[in-house]
Amino acid sequence: MAEVRWAAAAAALFALGGAFQLAGAPPVVWWTLYLACYVTGGWEPALAGLRALREKTLDVDLLMIVAALAAAAIGQVFDGALLIVIFATSGALEAFVTRRTADSVRALLDLAPERATRLDGADCEEIVDTAELAVGDVVLVRPGERVGADGEVLEGVSEVDQASITGEPLPVLKESGDRVFAGTLNGTGALRIRVDRAAADSVVARIVTMVEEASATKARTQLFIEKVEQRYSVGIVVATLALVGIPLAAGAAFEPTLLRAMTFMIVASPCAVVLATMPPLLSAIANAGRHGLLVKSAVVMEKFREITIVAFDKTGTLTEGTPRVAEIRLLPGTGLDADELLALAAAAERPSEHPLARAVVAAAAERRLELAHAQEFSSAPGRGVTATVDRQVVRVGSPALLRDSPAPGGGGDPAWATVTELEAAGRTAVVVLVDDRAVGVLGLADRLRPDAQATVRALTALTGATPVLLTGDNPGAARRLAEEVGITDVRAGLLPADKVAEVQALQAAGHRVLLVGDGVNDAPAMATADLGVAMGRHGSDLALETADAIVVRDELAILPKIIDLSGRAHRVVKANLIIAATVITVLVTWDLLWLLPLPLGVAGHEGSTVLVGLNGLRLLPAAAWRRAGRDAAATPLTTQPVLDGRT
Repeated sequence: MAEVRWAAAAAALFALGGAFQLAGAPPVVWWTLYLACYVTGGWEPALAGLRALREKTLDVDLLMIVAALAAAAIGQVFDGALLIVIFATSGALEAFVTRRTADSVRALLDLAPERATRLDGADCEEIVDTAELAVGDVVLVRPGERVGADGEVLEGVSEVDQASITGEPLPVLKESGDRVFAGTLNGTGALRIRVDRAAADSVVARIVTMVEEASATKARTQLFIEKVEQRYSVGIVVATLALVGIPLAAGAAFEPTLLRAMTFMIVASPCAVVLATMPPLLSAIANAGRHGLLVKSAVVMEKFREITIVAFDKTGTLTEGTPRVAEIRLLPGTGLDADELLALAAAAERPSEHPLARAVVAAAAERRLELAHAQEFSSAPGRGVTATVDRQVVRVGSPALLRDSPAPGGGGDPAWATVTELEAAGRTAVVVLVDDRAVGVLGLADRLRPDAQATVRALTALTGATPVLLTGDNPGAARRLAEEVGITDVRAGLLPADKVAEVQALQAAGHRVLLVGDGVNDAPAMATADLGVAMGRHGSDLALETADAIVVRDELAILPKIIDLSGRAHRVVKANLIIAATVITVLVTWDLLWLLPLPLGVAGHEGSTVLVGLNGLRLLPAAAWRRAGRDAAATPLTTQPVLDGRT
């Protein structure tokens, strides 16, 4: 990006100028380098400042350019070059983040295919752009293709992976009458779908719109210093002009008058104030980055301390996002033990690519079981797989397989009773039949992250409210997981727009919301929340770009630490602002009431800058990270008041 290149060039020229100045090179050498730094880093903010002037506004960017030029005019070119580098770098970082987010939002539309197979009344196929699909059109989605439009299944049976929209960890069986969404991935069956929404109104398109709108709203949030820059800039300019004009009108000598005005411009410049704010926040950002949390800006770091409630996605956030075999239930009279049952099921499932099949095979591998070779393998969408293992016909799949077995079924059948018990506990039940006889049931569940309970407890202590669970998963599985981690407010079965509405409801209740998620379906809610945090290892590109911070190693325990560290950084910022404001006030008063010698003014100005900079570095050592969140982590979990009476 051009902004990044110009800022890097300005920083390099500034560093070279400083090196030559310290080395005792002729002034013409380092002056030339500093002035080149002025040009490379200052032309863009100068242009922006002039455009603002045309709109009858005055911002700090233009003031910094004027201050830098004034510094050069009285021989203090180093001070001016430093101001140029600071503002060029901050502008480049802002432009970089904005562009990356915009690119990622546009890339989301790639989830939906560009082309679709449309069927006419005679079932003739026509390849068309998905943008041309109209409500009422019928499209054919073959195995392995992405669904081109939101609609209703007219014919066919298949399992559809809709994690990108709902966050559900497992493919969902779709048959006649079921809804499907554009951008979801079809499984092994073919589906005929009647389009019921135009492309611009699809769920995935609305996700894009919601992210863009919410991100634009959040971009208007600024630090306190930026909020007062207009008045400050006008005040400094007016005061400087007055210091030149009034004495000259009264007959004062030109050079002393100009020197006093330029000294005022230098000592009143907000360089120390800028550094009072940034080093503590940047130190906290750097410390967090070393420990696995990437915070995208100083504004974000400051806002962490304001969070009053945390909302979690379920799959891939509180859980690891991959199913595992949690229980093995043997049925009476089978003569098998748990390892033998698992070995038969894994042998039959090994050729399958289904997530549940991979979980069964992984469980067998963990137990180091030897698997027999499966023959005559076949699979049926929504039902399961069939294979011959050791001359036995083994069938593994959904409870629907029990309807095909000669067992009586119903509540009195042990197999059905076991399935009902597992599903009531939030498990996914997988039945195993050998020669058409049910021999066992496997209970699969998503694995809870090991630090989830402690994180919920620490966040409750820090924010004063128990976190909320917002998930697209089914209510049974959501409630079971919430009980494990200590969450009482569960809101399940949510589409992306529903998550946005829940976040807005929390905000309307007076909360500042931190949303933690990992998928495309979480991105609109992340953008709407006061802060969004994405899980880095398996997070979608859109979630990573929309989020304000990224947990690189998926360690939830980092969240209470960063909230506490943000509060510590804010306290250092306030102390630094007091120091900087005091020094500026003293120097300006001295210059106005007496004649402040220029070297003393520069020394005081630069001394305060160095002082607040060093104070801000207190948050850089690893010890600051170890102390962060320690008290909250040791606090026992207590029941918090209900937020809105729904749970």
